[in-house]
Amino acid sequence: MPRISAPFASPAARIALGAFLVILAAVLVWYFFLRGPAPQSPPNPWMGPVPVRVVEASHGEMTVRLRAIGTVTPEANVVVRGRVDGQLQRVAFEEGQMVRKGAVLAEIDPAPYRVRLAQAEGQQQQNLAQLRNAESELARYRTLFEQDSIARQQVDAQAALVEQLRGTLRADQAQVDDARLQLDWTRIEAPISGRVGLRRVDAGNLISSGDADGLVTITQTRPIAVLFTIPERELAEVRAQMAAGRVLQVDAWDRDDRRQIAQGVLRTFDNQIDPATGTVRLKAEFANEDDALFPNQFVNVRMAVGEISGAVTIPADAVQYGSRGSYVYVIEDGRARMRALTLGASDGTMTVVEDGLEGGEQVVLEGLDRLREGREVVLVGEGDEVPGGAPAR
Repeated sequence: MPRISAPFASPAARIALGAFLVILAAVLVWYFFLRGPAPQSPPNPWMGPVPVRVVEASHGEMTVRLRAIGTVTPEANVVVRGRVDGQLQRVAFEEGQMVRKGAVLAEIDPAPYRVRLAQAEGQQQQNLAQLRNAESELARYRTLFEQDSIARQQVDAQAALVEQLRGTLRADQAQVDDARLQLDWTRIEAPISGRVGLRRVDAGNLISSGDADGLVTITQTRPIAVLFTIPERELAEVRAQMAAGRVLQVDAWDRDDRRQIAQGVLRTFDNQIDPATGTVRLKAEFANEDDALFPNQFVNVRMAVGEISGAVTIPADAVQYGSRGSYVYVIEDGRARMRALTLGASDGTMTVVEDGLEGGEQVVLEGLDRLREGREVVLVGEGDEVPGGAPAR
């Protein structure tokens, strides 16, 4: 009968088994006693408190301002043209310079017009001599007529000749005045005060009074106007303020609406509403002494139309709009609460709250995209970044 050997009877098998048990024990000791804590997954920012920046609802006076887009328009824009024909002898201005009304801008060769003036004055002198002679003859004829030496008909004929020569002399005077005027027009003067543009004709060229382009353009920039439009529903308030004699202040801001450029006043409004847009054009005037406004420049306009006393105001960016109307988030006991509002006037930056909010309450301004009713929040200081949040829109 064959002999059956027991497991692990050989020395090699026993050594292998012992090594396995030692390794297993070492692994168990490391797993349960020596290994560090398991790495934790990063926290989910959408599950914890929402960082927000808040602003207090203020209580006090608010200036109601209308906002609009305006275009800077010069009070006058004149194309300077020669009024007589001739050769341009001299250009007396620098491109882009400021000139005053009456300043000499250019000169046309005056020689031909001096000749015409001399001819007209010579003709006038000749007819003046004839008139004096005729008046002397008339005085002699009247003396002879009183002495009954000549007929009445001769006296009347001489008197008619004197009147004829007087009429001729008046026509001569008109010719002299016209020739002198033509001579004066060889000096081209600025018709208004303003800034000259780029010259279109150089000295030495022949120019004509019929030239459409002219010599140069002068644009009046002091003062200067800004044209802008407002909705027709706002016109009644503007008219009421102007009818009461109040001066409405108008501020011009740059294209980015970040820097105030100039300050002026409202002068007038158009006489009709544009039916296509439902707006009416207004005109404001600015002194523009520093030339901050430039013709055809785009500006943002803010016009003050009144004051509201005791108003609760919040930034317009804090207001949200939903299916139930306008609302904001306020902070109560560290949590965000939705508050429905009744809004009033707005100047585009601040909004009046007529109902739903009290002065001093904390209103969420940034971090609104992650908020919901009752969500826990953490307040972020001024100047700190709101992580994962977005400013109000």
